[in-house]
Amino acid sequence: MSVNKEKYQEIIKYLDGKAKLIAVSKTKPADDIQVLYNLDHRDFGENYVQELIEKYSLLPRDIHWHFIGHLQSNKVKYIAPFVYLIHGVDSLSLLKEINKQALKNNRIIDCLLQIHIAKEETKFGLNSDELEVILTDDLTELNNIRICGLMGMASFSNNLGLVKLEFQYLKNLFKKYTPLSTAQCQMQILCMGMSADYKIALEEGSNTIRIGSLLFGERQYT
Repeated sequence: MSVNKEKYQEIIKYLDGKAKLIAVSKTKPADDIQVLYNLDHRDFGENYVQELIEKYSLLPRDIHWHFIGHLQSNKVKYIAPFVYLIHGVDSLSLLKEINKQALKNNRIIDCLLQIHIAKEETKFGLNSDELEVILTDDLTELNNIRICGLMGMASFSNNLGLVKLEFQYLKNLFKKYTPLSTAQCQMQILCMGMSADYKIALEEGSNTIRIGSLLFGERQYT
């Protein structure tokens, strides 16, 4: 077991109730999640559908499961019955599929739209024009989803100035669309910041951070 309880308490104290911590537990065993659960933590992030389903079956039902990976449309149905928040929605077609599966489960599923803010081409996400198309589209038929905010991942870089600029870009988009208030769109969550850059993200207005390695140690891939 490799949960760093001291680091967890340190981060919670640093956040001081001003932002939510999502503990990124992908590739980590259910026992590690249980350790943080026993410290009253409830928000956990998973990248892989099958792994999320397995952990959901093993762990307490009041956990808020965040799907933070790149979600394929054909796998939405497997997590639709229980997922708390889907991060990384990067197309209208995916949004429609989430709505379809949410309707089947008689639920409203909360979603974040992922914005491409990093210089690296490998990151997924919408550009500002694509974001505008989605948010100005007629979403009234999507009664079983709610767009709750935006998320983005900065460049993996030692250039802190670059990282800061990328976070500022996302914050400005968030502020631009915050006045939108419909049944399908209520901008409340600005999710940016991970283990290496969460303090910069918080300075730039993030209210939700995702941290894995600082809490659970480096990931073990097999």
